[in-house]
Amino acid sequence: MRQVQLEISVRTRGKGLHDVTREIAKWVHEQTIETGLVVVFVKHTSASLVIQENADPDVLADLETFFERLVPETRDSYRHSAEGPDDMPAHIRTALTQTQLSIPIVKGRLGLGTWQGIYVYEHRDASHIRHLLLHIVGA
Repeated sequence: MRQVQLEISVRTRGKGLHDVTREIAKWVHEQTIETGLVVVFVKHTSASLVIQENADPDVLADLETFFERLVPETRDSYRHSAEGPDDMPAHIRTALTQTQLSIPIVKGRLGLGTWQGIYVYEHRDASHIRHLLLHIVGA
């Protein structure tokens, strides 16, 4: 059994979903681990991770529209507003999604489905550099 870790930085372009599948898949393949598990963890409280469809961009747009309605950015709705009107809604969106994903490694590759991609979900309006910790356990 082997374990390996890597921290990567992802520059987001502001609010929305940012595909990181290729970068993670490439690193997993380079590790020559045939069977195992990769854990992807985002080290932030205002960004999250999701596995979502990677074929039709309307899915990502609809998801963002849904979260805009579910968690609106209205200054009067939240006590925490020191970092701007998008900060507390970003924390809520992170709480409703995930900060880590576990993905099987099958025959040296990510065990994702045909239309699945891994996304950093940026919940803040401005561009940020987000740090992801990747951890593989396998053989």
